[in-house]
Amino acid sequence: MKDISEIDKNLKIETNIEREGLTFFNSLSKPFKLYGIYHDGEKFRRLPDDVAAATNAGVHRLSTNTAGGRLRFITDSPYVAIKVMIPHETKFSHMALVGIAGFDMYVFEDGRDRLRKSFLPPYSFKDSYELVYDFPDGKEEHLITLNFPLYNSVHELYIGLEEGCMIKEAPDYKYDKPIVYYGSSITQGGCASRPGMSYQSIITRKFNIDHVNLGFSGSGRGEQIIADYIAGLDMLAFVLDYDHNAPTVEHYRETHEPFFKTVRAAHPDIPIIIMTRPVPKAFLTYEEWQRIDVAKATYENALSAGDKNVYFIPGYELMEFAGEEGTVDLCHPTDLGFASMAKRLSTELEKIFK
Repeated sequence: MKDISEIDKNLKIETNIEREGLTFFNSLSKPFKLYGIYHDGEKFRRLPDDVAAATNAGVHRLSTNTAGGRLRFITDSPYVAIKVMIPHETKFSHMALVGIAGFDMYVFEDGRDRLRKSFLPPYSFKDSYELVYDFPDGKEEHLITLNFPLYNSVHELYIGLEEGCMIKEAPDYKYDKPIVYYGSSITQGGCASRPGMSYQSIITRKFNIDHVNLGFSGSGRGEQIIADYIAGLDMLAFVLDYDHNAPTVEHYRETHEPFFKTVRAAHPDIPIIIMTRPVPKAFLTYEEWQRIDVAKATYENALSAGDKNVYFIPGYELMEFAGEEGTVDLCHPTDLGFASMAKRLSTELEKIFK
């Protein structure tokens, strides 16, 4: 356990927040622990720049969006403030700004993570904002998880705490390796109302398991270079879900099984879950049924080859709980849609973890 005065105070942060003894600390310093993303000296990112640039222009741009990023720590500070350096580069008509550019904060209570605060960015912010949350129970010890924005780049993040308070490392997740997810805008988190409502974040809280979000809006096309990169990651399980971004059925057929085989060759024993786009069954078109057949063929071929750790979830099963009410535009899930996806995926993961 460290007194906060022992932690690196490498920058004097100017602030308009008025709290007695408020001191800001760089989120990259210990004992803060970062998950799902890393900092390259300029900004947080999900992919190395050379891999992103060689994949496609969309992945290159979106690789610095912080979807899936989390910061965890324990403190008894009576408040938590954030100061974030973040260009206001993205706005959507169908997604809340807090999901695009905000943070939300969970506190571990009563055996689970509970939402305590959504840090709502000011609508007119330009390149930074700062916000604070006061704990109603005052100076008590809290295990905190901050979820990063789903659709924006974050250059720097500072955490404001009361000087002299205690701060220490959060415990590790239950499993020492993450689930890696690859796919489309839905995988990235569009259009969750806030970062903690992406289906991966729901899964992470349910199973106490780390994750890496490699969803790229409009740009998850199953290229070999990204398959090779993912194959090189150390992971507990892999979820393959880029149906929505494969431009044609033919492209999907040409890339899907090679992508699966690339990851499987590098990880012969991990669970791999194949999913298709989450569309209510009543809305499936002929082309969407063709896409389901492509993904199912990869799954069945793996089974025939003796693979005993491959799983298949057709997208309409992901939306069984929510139906047509689970999307904002008959494509991107609402929070209800993401909860429906997490519910179906959880049943598969429960089998796997047993």
